[in-house]
Amino acid sequence: MNDNLVNYILHLADDTLILSHRNSEWCGHGPVLEQDIAITNISLDLLGQARNFYQYAAVIIGDGATEDSLAYLRDTREYKNCLLAEQPNGDWAVTVLRQFFFSSYQYFLYRQLQTAGDTQIAAIAEKALKEITYHLRWSSEWVIRLGDGTTESHYRMLKAVETLWPFTGEFFTPVSYESALINYGLLPDISLLKNEWMEKIKSVFDEATIAVPPENVWMQTGGKEGMHTEQLGYILADMQFMQRAYPGLEW
Repeated sequence: MNDNLVNYILHLADDTLILSHRNSEWCGHGPVLEQDIAITNISLDLLGQARNFYQYAAVIIGDGATEDSLAYLRDTREYKNCLLAEQPNGDWAVTVLRQFFFSSYQYFLYRQLQTAGDTQIAAIAEKALKEITYHLRWSSEWVIRLGDGTTESHYRMLKAVETLWPFTGEFFTPVSYESALINYGLLPDISLLKNEWMEKIKSVFDEATIAVPPENVWMQTGGKEGMHTEQLGYILADMQFMQRAYPGLEW
């Protein structure tokens, strides 16, 4: 069971680390100063969540593993983040919609993880939920603002939905380590979270005057099992450079 637990903890850590790095690319480039600060703070929140999970995984793994080695010294196929997290920022519409999709999923997942069979995961989830609630509110407001805004902003939000929607199905498709922990009773059945997630998406999309895509859209999968888009390689080349160039640096 330990292998499955470690893989799941790394999945949670990788999700938040990779999305944190993506959002941090906006630092100094946000559309206005207030939102530049907001997206940077969200990046820091996600980074803090990643650290908590990496530290816990390192304790279980032992053998000299640290949060730094888990974040910086693994290869692309060892990362278990959802594909959505690694997608390029695109324009502001793509960035805020990516955050909205992820935060909506995170919110319902972490509410369930608060009562998970693993007490450390439950504690991290409880602490993170306050941050996630803000991330969800912030991203929801931007989706509505752009979707129900000008002709240009509405068009950009529609294009963002077209780009990102095929990456959302992976949230609710359990992979082997998730299924094992669900069977052990340590995790909620993530497939059951989809209805709540869809209700949240629909309520915000209705205000944004955006139609929810049809159910038969083909979904991308594989990230949680280490099969990624080429985008992750570019992220890791940037993120891991200092640690690989100067081994032994600490976070």
